Amino acid sequence: MNVDTARTNWARLTGRSLLACLLLVTPLYGTAAAAAGNGVRQASRSADTGARITDVDEIDARTVDLTVRSRAMRASVPVRVILPKSWKSERERRFPVLYMLHGGEDDYTSWTRETDVEALAENSEVLVVMPDGGMHGYYSDWYAGRPRWETFHTVELVRLMERRFRANSSRAVVGLSMGGFGALNYAARHPGMYRYVASMSSYVDLDDPTVRFLLHLGAVMDGVDINRVWGDPKRHPDIWQAHNPAARPDAFVGTKVHLSSGDGTPGPLDEGHSQSALLVGSMAEAALPASVTKFAESLRSAGVDVSTNLYEPGTHSWPYWQRELHSIWPAVTEELS
Repeated sequence: MNVDTARTNWARLTGRSLLACLLLVTPLYGTAAAAAGNGVRQASRSADTGARITDVDEIDARTVDLTVRSRAMRASVPVRVILPKSWKSERERRFPVLYMLHGGEDDYTSWTRETDVEALAENSEVLVVMPDGGMHGYYSDWYAGRPRWETFHTVELVRLMERRFRANSSRAVVGLSMGGFGALNYAARHPGMYRYVASMSSYVDLDDPTVRFLLHLGAVMDGVDINRVWGDPKRHPDIWQAHNPAARPDAFVGTKVHLSSGDGTPGPLDEGHSQSALLVGSMAEAALPASVTKFAESLRSAGVDVSTNLYEPGTHSWPYWQRELHSIWPAVTEELS
């Protein structure tokens, strides 16, 4: 079911949002009677980082939208969650977590809007967490001070999921485009946090001249000063390197890594796309395979368990990412189990 259609249908059922709060809180705080009496208040309690859930919107029986007030962000951030199959029936059980990071110019609804991840997760015992990462957030704590996406995603949200949604310490992270960089960046900067990392169609080496050019070009087109993200690359090369996955292959030891990208050539999955969309999708994707191949080789040299899928044809677009999600799903769930 398309969640945005489901949202309209479920909104007609009065009291559902309150019921969602009660269902979410009951397993975590004592008796059902206590939860029923304090459901909304308990649902908004903070994790020990200060982040707290201020609103819960039930999309359907397994999918909920959270509004999280973040101390790191000094703002409220939306997060979509698909609950494990047994989450409500096995109230003492803790579950592994799959974090899914969206690309630039998109938001936390993209995975459920553009893929059938809900159908994939239908019989899964994995908590699927899809946080917002900003239209141009770069999955980093910005040199300029704010936003602090990395702290929100890797500290506040992780602890919130553990305390409020019974997440355990078995984690995977999957991302596409900007989100694929985010997945690699977080794994490199927090060794051992994730058991499995998958990056689809993302830049992997901030030292690559083509990547640098495209980053700066994209930032200018989007009205973003890239120097506010990691500082001036000439004056602050240490910050750039600290956020460069390719510079830290050893950090991935012990984590399974999957890298994929197309060659930029349009194919049957691109039918119906406009000429302008094809041009952008082709250019964005064509720049990736060489650096992905080089990064995979450096990971293997470091002893990392890495797999790749460099496919032809393939552009920077959702039909290919949907196919790739289906391809990696068994490996993700197996690793988490």
